[in-house]
Amino acid sequence: MKSKIKELMAKIDQLNNALQKEHARLAEKYGFSINKQRIIFIEKFRARNKNWRIPTWQYVVPHSLRHLLSMPFIYMMIIPTVILDLFISIYNWTALPLYRIPPVKRSEYIIYDRQFLDYLNVIQKINCIYCSYVNGLFAFAGEIGARTERYWCPVKAAKRVKARHGWYSDFADYGNPEEWNEKFNDHEAFKKVA
Repeated sequence: MKSKIKELMAKIDQLNNALQKEHARLAEKYGFSINKQRIIFIEKFRARNKNWRIPTWQYVVPHSLRHLLSMPFIYMMIIPTVILDLFISIYNWTALPLYRIPPVKRSEYIIYDRQFLDYLNVIQKINCIYCSYVNGLFAFAGEIGARTERYWCPVKAAKRVKARHGWYSDFADYGNPEEWNEKFNDHEAFKKVA
């Protein structure tokens, strides 16, 4: 008998498929396609998008004191982020293979594609590259942590978890020792990503 949680997770998967279809619809609406990892805009959309670009010289000086004051805090985060990147990458390529878990593909989480947006000026594009790196790195680290958790501690929490990773639905129900025993240290669970 399927647990109610597994049924709900299956519905979430269906919704994710619907979300992918909506992304495809929006790509058509906004005039772009993806060809070999490169995003290509139809020329008439490129011309329209350029009309929305704020000139770089106008963007250089922040329009708000709050923005100016926050800038050092935003950019100094690059230091701990690079350190996290170094350590999580080493862990990804050493510990996960030792557990017979496929390493996480960095390129699936850290995605740089905003440079193709003609309505962004050069500073906005650099900021977007920074955000893509930092948030992509956190997602990359989250997946590495999720695979580790699936291997070492695959049991759902008793309390509601606000943000669940993709492996969570495969965890044993809280309070079910038989399912826990079956899933604990199960490297076979990772065949779907190999």
